[in-house]
Amino acid sequence: MDSEVTPTTNVMAEPVAELATAATHNVQDATTRELARIWQQLLGVESVGVDQNYFDLGGDSVLAVHLFAEIEKVFKVKLPLATLFEAPTIQELAGILRSEAPSNRWSPLVAIQDSGSRPAFFCVHGAGGNVLIYRELSENLGSDQPFYGLQSQGLDGAYPPLTRIEDMAALYVKAIRRQQPQGPYLIGGYCGGGLIAFEVAQQLRSEGEEIALLALLDTMNFSHIPPLSLWSRAYYSCERVWFHAANFMRLDFKGKVSFFREKIQVLRNRLPVWWGMLLGKLEKSSKATNSGSRVLGNIWSANDLACQRYVPKPFAGVVTDFRPLKQYRAFDKPDAKWDRLALQGQTVVVLPVYPAGMLLEPFVKHLAVALRKAIDGAIRK
Repeated sequence: MDSEVTPTTNVMAEPVAELATAATHNVQDATTRELARIWQQLLGVESVGVDQNYFDLGGDSVLAVHLFAEIEKVFKVKLPLATLFEAPTIQELAGILRSEAPSNRWSPLVAIQDSGSRPAFFCVHGAGGNVLIYRELSENLGSDQPFYGLQSQGLDGAYPPLTRIEDMAALYVKAIRRQQPQGPYLIGGYCGGGLIAFEVAQQLRSEGEEIALLALLDTMNFSHIPPLSLWSRAYYSCERVWFHAANFMRLDFKGKVSFFREKIQVLRNRLPVWWGMLLGKLEKSSKATNSGSRVLGNIWSANDLACQRYVPKPFAGVVTDFRPLKQYRAFDKPDAKWDRLALQGQTVVVLPVYPAGMLLEPFVKHLAVALRKAIDGAIRK
C-alpha cells in the first residue's frame, strides 16, 4: 500500500457526571430459594432479594459462566448467558426456569437493548468472548439507542471457539444481516473486538453495504506489535498497576470505594479464567473440557491468538478511534494505529480515562457521550 497521509481529526471527550441503585424483596418458592442459594454462594453475599439485579450485586461476565453452569447442574436446564439481559433478577430468572420450554437456541447476536427509534449499534465482544461487558455502555447510551452484542462461538460449550478473525467476522455478518438486512451499519468493538469489527466492516463493504460508523474502542493493530519480551512483560505489568492507580485517583471518595471493590471482584472472577487457560496448556484431554473454567480459558486463548495473527487490509472508509489518555508503551507504536489503514481518514476521540477503565463505571459515561455523538454524526450524513 502507498504511504498517502489521510486526514485525522482529534477530539477530546469532555467529562460527565455519575450515579447508582439497588432493591430488595423476600424469597418465595423453591425455585427462587434455590436460585438465591446459588447467587449467595457465587456472589459472596449473605442475603439476596428476588428483585435485586445481578449486576448491582457485583456480578460480571466471568462469574455469569459459573452461575449458569450451576443453574444447569441444579435445574437441568441450559440457558445462554445473555439471558441475564432479559432476566437480571432471581424473580425473572425463576420465571424463565418455570416455563415449560426455555429456549436453548444459541445465537452470536445478543439483544442488549432491542428497542429505540435510532439505528442499531452492533458491538463485538472482547477477548473474553462475552458481551455482558457492554451492559453499562448500552445503558448510558440511552433507552432510544438499540444495542446488539456479538458473542463468541463456544460460550455454550457445544462448539469449539473460532480461531480466525475472518471466520468470526463471517459468522457475525450473517447474524447482523438477519437482524438488519441492509446498511448503513453502525459497527464497533472493544480491544480485540475492534479488530473483529474492522473485519466485519470489510466484509459488509465487500457485499456492497455502507458502513456509517466503524468505532474502534481502545483497539490496536496487533500485527504490528512484536511479541513481548520478559522485560517488556514486566514493564507492562508495572504500567498496568500505574494505570489502575491513575484511574482510581481521578475519582471522589465514594467512587474510589466502589472502584476498589469492583477491582477485587474482577480479580476474584478472573482466577477461574486463568485456571482454565492453565488447564488448557497442561491437559490435552480432560473430563473438565466443558467446565466453565476450561470454556472461558479456551475462548480467551483463541481470541488472543486470532488477534495476533490477523493482518488488517486498508479500509475504504472512515475509522473513529476512541483512545484512553495514554497507552501501554508496548502498544504505543505508529504502525499499530489506524490512520494508514483508514483510506477516507480517521477521527481520534481521546477519553479522560486510562487503559482498562473505558467500560467501567463511572468512566463509561464519557465513552457513552462520545459514542452517541459519533452515532449522531453518522446518522446525519
